Amino acid sequence: MHDPHHDPGRLAAIAETALAGAPISPADALALYRGLDQNSLGLIANQIRFQKNPEPKVTYIVDRNLNPTNVCVTDCGFCAFYRSPGDAEGYVLPREVIYRKVDELVEQGGTQLLLQGGHHPKLTTEWLAELFRDLKSRYPRVWIHGMSPPEITHLGKLEKRPVRDVIAELQSAGLDSIPGGGAEILVERVREIIAPKKATTDEWLDVMRQAATLGMRGTATMMFGHCETDAERIEHMTRIRELQEECGVFTAFIPWTYQPENTAMQARMPAKATTAEYLRTLALARIYLHNIDHIQSSFVTQGMKICQIGLANGADDFGSAMLEENVVSSAGCSHPASVEEIERHIKDAGFTPQRRTMLYEDIETPETDRFGRKPRQKAVVSQGARNEGVAS
Repeated sequence: MHDPHHDPGRLAAIAETALAGAPISPADALALYRGLDQNSLGLIANQIRFQKNPEPKVTYIVDRNLNPTNVCVTDCGFCAFYRSPGDAEGYVLPREVIYRKVDELVEQGGTQLLLQGGHHPKLTTEWLAELFRDLKSRYPRVWIHGMSPPEITHLGKLEKRPVRDVIAELQSAGLDSIPGGGAEILVERVREIIAPKKATTDEWLDVMRQAATLGMRGTATMMFGHCETDAERIEHMTRIRELQEECGVFTAFIPWTYQPENTAMQARMPAKATTAEYLRTLALARIYLHNIDHIQSSFVTQGMKICQIGLANGADDFGSAMLEENVVSSAGCSHPASVEEIERHIKDAGFTPQRRTMLYEDIETPETDRFGRKPRQKAVVSQGARNEGVAS
């Protein structure tokens, strides 16, 4: 019987289409994913990476992940971080603790605050707007990359108002961009299994669409390796690609793997995606998402060495040297990293490391400060495998 996934002529034609910068169909993407060996898939992805980003540099950002609260009513089965309302381990961070964390970020030369929390039943848009105004008045140069789409959807429902109004209020208070957390897999069959109370596919996409109308940018993520099929991963990427075509909101795509430890889903779905599966999915994302400029490799879930191999499989960004990470480290996967270590791995892979902003603008890193001292670069992270949206 003829297997369409192993028709060399068809696979070569699909690859040629992708290398010409044109979109390939979901069926063609599935054929490549299932029909090509890893080296061939990686080579195509790598060639597309250099067509999009010709310079031999790999970017990264220095940020801090700040979770103002871990109280959440959404009960996602893959999250080991949240606590239900009334739980003794639930918290809302006091302002002075938040300020201390941002002080440390600025001392370390960090430029971005990745601010996400649980879906707290009582924290309002007004509370968050006040926090953002406080942060901007104290730290005017720190970029606030905050409030993933499900958090904004939650606020809209809590306050019975359109998400665009919520975003506009937060934007005027200091919100600069929206991280792509909470996307998981943008397919309703999957969401019903792993996060039935969370924003739907259409709600998630609409937050990003509304943010684009306000002139904001965001990132897109995918948490895979649980109950989704290969075709559903491609369906997720298709929804991202279509929205990008419509409004150009996304700066980067960040796939990472589900980490089962300490989560409610562990008993039902104990297995993790393999390294090979991660690299194949990363390469396919670069090939399929022809209209997204940057693909991020994840040392958070994969570790430094696999993240480095990702740079030969279509990725051009190393993610973030986070000063703190709580969500995925709660899921038991810890890969500490410092700026020096990130830069060393980028150099060892044959690239020039380049610090960046959320908008992928280069940041020059001074060799010394005004006192002639080298800046401290110990951005050491409790680096966990981030299941819920620790994406920069």
